[in-house]
Amino acid sequence: MQQFLDRLPTPVANWLRGRFGKHLSRFAGVAVLSLVTTQVVLYVAYIAIGTGGTATLLGWAAGVLVSYLLSRRAWDRRGRPEWLKETLPFLLISGVTAVVLTTAGHFAGVYAKSAGMPKFQAAAFVGAMVLLANLMTFVLRFLVFHYILFTDGTPRGRGARGSDPAAQASDPESITPAPVTVPPSDRQSDGQAQA
Repeated sequence: MQQFLDRLPTPVANWLRGRFGKHLSRFAGVAVLSLVTTQVVLYVAYIAIGTGGTATLLGWAAGVLVSYLLSRRAWDRRGRPEWLKETLPFLLISGVTAVVLTTAGHFAGVYAKSAGMPKFQAAAFVGAMVLLANLMTFVLRFLVFHYILFTDGTPRGRGARGSDPAAQASDPESITPAPVTVPPSDRQSDGQAQA
């Protein structure tokens, strides 16, 4: 990963090394584990049940549990979750995702049956369509989690560092300009040059 970041322009690399990049890489790992869980349960459920929508809903339910538990850790949340600030919004976002995924799974299942696909091929097709829908929702979910749901409520660049200007200057996400101090000897020489 370090070699990849070294090849990027400095501002982009610094941005990815900051809070945004840290959370993006962690959430990507969470998404992969959640996605694997969803796909395995979906595939098994489709073979057992034979309907794309129901199998997708079961797969989503298994994946959302993994996602919730690991997403909190990705944003360094410990202890008891706040129901109104974390859990309920997470469930609402996940509910919207469930509608998107279940709709994709349902229509993929209908198409697979109308095309006369064998059950295992149909399960793979439904899984592929749900995977595509999941990838499309990934970016939106990450942005909502990062900027709204799991934010600490402080302006970017101030977080745990408080209002220390030197700490803000070293934060690549901070848009607050760092104060520049001019040594007294430079000020004096400027004043003498003008006089």
